[in-house]
Amino acid sequence: MLIGLIGRNAAGKTTVCEHLRTKGFYFYSLSDILREEADKTGVFPTRENLIKIGNELRKKFGSGILATMTLERLKGDRNYVIDSIRNPEEARVLKSMGGARLLFIDAPQKVRFERLKERGREGDPKTFEQFLSIEEKEAKSEVETNQQIDSTIPLADITIENDSTIKALHKKIDDALSSFSGKFERPSWDQYFIDVAKTVASRSNCVKRKVASVIVKDKRIISTGYNGTPRGVKNCNEGGCPRCNEFAESGTKLEECVCSHGEENAIVQAAYHGVNIGGSTLYTTFSPCLMCAKMIINAGIKRVVYNEEYPLNETAHKILAEAGVELAKHRF
Repeated sequence: MLIGLIGRNAAGKTTVCEHLRTKGFYFYSLSDILREEADKTGVFPTRENLIKIGNELRKKFGSGILATMTLERLKGDRNYVIDSIRNPEEARVLKSMGGARLLFIDAPQKVRFERLKERGREGDPKTFEQFLSIEEKEAKSEVETNQQIDSTIPLADITIENDSTIKALHKKIDDALSSFSGKFERPSWDQYFIDVAKTVASRSNCVKRKVASVIVKDKRIISTGYNGTPRGVKNCNEGGCPRCNEFAESGTKLEECVCSHGEENAIVQAAYHGVNIGGSTLYTTFSPCLMCAKMIINAGIKRVVYNEEYPLNETAHKILAEAGVELAKHRF
């Protein structure tokens, strides 16, 4: 689950983050990136300076850059709360993630200014007039890549009024979590096993292309294989396959290639260990070549799911269809 927070200065976003952290959420703020940029350039991190840095980054790299940079830091096995969303494109980038929900935390201006004075953070405005001036800069701008909180607020899934006690705020957050719980997206089985195949491909020793396959039966992985030189032969990346190491033109000198294909190795590994693969599904990062298609048919595999097209696959596709093997390209 990913919770994104939209809110004006001193609305209570930090309090919300602290509460969510007690419930196992990991915390990131888009402003952290701005502070890192300020530190690199030796700029004092006042709110005005951070606004300026953020606007410059959005102008240079696109309005959603801060959200994109933050998502690159996240891991898929945990819940996160992301603070300081101030541009509609940042909100859209976060909402593109399965399970992401946005909260708008709000409170009256006078209440927020009093909170700001109490926290006494360095660089905060000292007068109500300064407070309103900065707020106006954050609220809207004719420049699309600048902070646009007024335009970001409508993208929130829930608005939470933080105009009472901390206990009341916690209750509102808990209620919001209850409404979100269980609504995150899980990968389909096809995506899950294709992702596994991509990980298996990282073990490939072929210098031309990393390819891997996973054979699955009853939603259980029964064999894996990646491309590379045969067992006991010098690895391709160590010079074991002259054809690959010469970077021969694609589609040429295939008869000289020493490397076994990912599908081939997955099928052979199953045979080596005496595992029955009849009626199984083969997931592969590239569609099978003709040789592997023949092995797939004769091994009794009934379905093939692939991620990318192999350049020379017309005949392979034809015989797979003729043999009654289902062939599907998985699109993310």
